[in-house]
Amino acid sequence: MNKLNPILLAVALSLTGCGGSHEKAPAAAAARTVNAGVVTLQPVESVIYSPLPGAVVAQESVQVASRLMGYIKNIAVAEGQSVKAGQRLFTIDPMDIEGGVAQARLGLDQAEKAMQDAKADYARFDALYKDEVVSRQQYEKMKLNYDIAASRAAQAKAGLQTAHGQLRYAVVVSPINGVVVQKFANQGDIAAPGHPVLLVENQAHLQVQTAVSEAIYSGLKLGARIKIEVDGQVQPVEGAVARLSPAADPVAHTHLVKLDVSAPSLRSGAFARVLFPTGRQAVLQVPQEAVLNRAGITGVFVLDAKGVADYRMVRSGRTDHGQVEILSGLAAGDRVVTRNASAVNNGDLVRG
Repeated sequence: MNKLNPILLAVALSLTGCGGSHEKAPAAAAARTVNAGVVTLQPVESVIYSPLPGAVVAQESVQVASRLMGYIKNIAVAEGQSVKAGQRLFTIDPMDIEGGVAQARLGLDQAEKAMQDAKADYARFDALYKDEVVSRQQYEKMKLNYDIAASRAAQAKAGLQTAHGQLRYAVVVSPINGVVVQKFANQGDIAAPGHPVLLVENQAHLQVQTAVSEAIYSGLKLGARIKIEVDGQVQPVEGAVARLSPAADPVAHTHLVKLDVSAPSLRSGAFARVLFPTGRQAVLQVPQEAVLNRAGITGVFVLDAKGVADYRMVRSGRTDHGQVEILSGLAAGDRVVTRNASAVNNGDLVRG
C-alpha cells in the first residue's frame, strides 16, 4: 500500500478547512458607552490639621455617695436611666439610724425632766432667798443647777434633731438632672462616706477634653471654633474653646484644653480627634461620589484622551464637605468620573 506524502496531506486538510466557506471571524465587541459626570483635577488650597486624641466628657458629673455608713437597702435606678434632680437613687438601711433617733429622744425626755426638777428647786429657793430664809450661796447653787439642766436639755434637743437629720440621709437623691452612667456598688453592699455608689452625668452639656503642645496652645483663643471627629459620628462636629489651662503638665509638657460641643447624639466617654489647624497646603480633592470600592480596592475611574475609563487605585485622606482628599494615585489634570461612577466598568467609553 502506498503511503500518503505528509506534506500533501497537510495541504489537503488546509484547503478543506478553508474551502467552501466565505464566513468572516466576528468583530471585537464594541466598547460600552456610559453617561457620567467628569471633573478635571486641579490643586486646591486646604487647611492642614494636627489631629490630637481627646474624649467626650460631661461638664456636670457627680459621684453620688452616702453620708452614712450602712447597708444599701435597694438601688432604685439602673445604668443608662435618666433621672431628675431630687429623684431617689438608693436607700441605706435605717435600722441603726432609727435606733439612734430613739436613744436621742429618750435622752431628751430625761434631760427635760431633770430641767423641770431643777427649775422647781430654783423657783423655791428664789422665794426663800427673797424672804431671807436661805443664804445667797444656796440660792446661787440652785440657780447654777437649773442653768446646767437647761443646757443639757438644749443639747439633748439638738442631738435629737441631728439624729432626725441622719435619718433623712438614709434616702439618697440625685443632685442634678442627668443619666446614671455607672454603678459602683450593689444592693447589700456597705456604703460609706467618700465611697461613691453611682455616677450621674448631665448629658445635655458635654465637652471634649484634650491636651495640646505649647506650639498649638499659644495659637488658641477662647471661643475659637475647632473641628472634632467623634467615633460613631458620620460628620465632624464643631466645638468652641471653653477653657485653656495655663499650667503645663510637668511630665508631658502639654496644656489641658476643653471645648464645648453641642450634638444630641454624642455620649460621654466617646473617643474624639480634635483637628487643630496648623497651616495650609495645595491638595487634590475629588467628590465623595467618585471614590469607589471594587473588590476591596479603593479607587476612582480615570479617563484617557479618548474617554475610555480605567480604574485606578488611590489612597484617600480626610473627607470634608463632600470632598475627599487624594494622597496618592492621581495627578493634576487627570479626568475623573464622578456622577454615576458606580455604573462604569474598565474599558467603558464615558460621555460627560
